[in-house]
Amino acid sequence: MYTILLSAGWPIWPLLIISIIGLAIILERAWYLRQVHIFPKNSLETAFGLAGQVLAAKSVSEAEIGALSQLSPAGPLFSCVLHEKLLGSDAQVALEEIQASAQNVWLKLERYLSALATIATIAPLLGLFGTVVGMIEIFGSQGSQGAISGGVGNPQQLAHGISIALYNTAFGLMIAIPALAAWRGLRAMANQRQHECEEFTRQLFKKLYPHTAEK
Repeated sequence: MYTILLSAGWPIWPLLIISIIGLAIILERAWYLRQVHIFPKNSLETAFGLAGQVLAAKSVSEAEIGALSQLSPAGPLFSCVLHEKLLGSDAQVALEEIQASAQNVWLKLERYLSALATIATIAPLLGLFGTVVGMIEIFGSQGSQGAISGGVGNPQQLAHGISIALYNTAFGLMIAIPALAAWRGLRAMANQRQHECEEFTRQLFKKLYPHTAEK
């Protein structure tokens, strides 16, 4: 592998760096967007249990609601509904607060995905840049050596230029294709988690504000 990197020349290093960054993003997002992470065991039961206590006029402390918000990435949405109900806010005010809280949750779900899309976009361009560098080296070696030796270029420099061009093109595509596929898959996961958050929050809202029309 090290020999390949040497053969590919210095343009391969930016590709290697963004490939490491892309892999880190894919692994982190795949772990973060798991359903069991967004909705841990008993988190929904806890939220609806607290909602039942609020409706029954039983004592629910701010500490319990705060603990719910820390339980999972979706927790702030559930705790926001409960908090507004405890404050006695009407449905319209509660909806506005929920929407503001939801924006923060969506940002966390979509975090780093734009960076992964950027990697998928620029990887082929960096590969193309390496190809151009390799072609420049080929023509440079042919021109300088040909002038000295009467038209015959240096075969080693010629082979090195070709290897730079081909390796960088291949590495650029090897990074871009998986990054694009991963971005589409992770985007679909984020959209699914967002839909689930919206549905569970809607159910909780209807439980606490039963006479309000659905959002």
